[in-house]
Amino acid sequence: MPVEVELFGFFAPTLLLVLMATAAVFVVLDLLLARAGAYRYAWHPGLFRVALFAVLFCGAALVIHET
Repeated sequence: MPVEVELFGFFAPTLLLVLMATAAVFVVLDLLLARAGAYRYAWHPGLFRVALFAVLFCGAALVIHET
């Protein structure tokens, strides 16, 4: 895995690309969970959203790091 990638003429850390991809996946998943009413069962919906994003980002970063 390269540490830096060229993005529009400048070098960006690989985790920036992982962050952008994770944000896109999170937005779609968040909309699906909100429409399904899953946040009614969460103790604190805001905390659940932050934890969901953290799990997705850390999981994606670990998958990228291992390859």
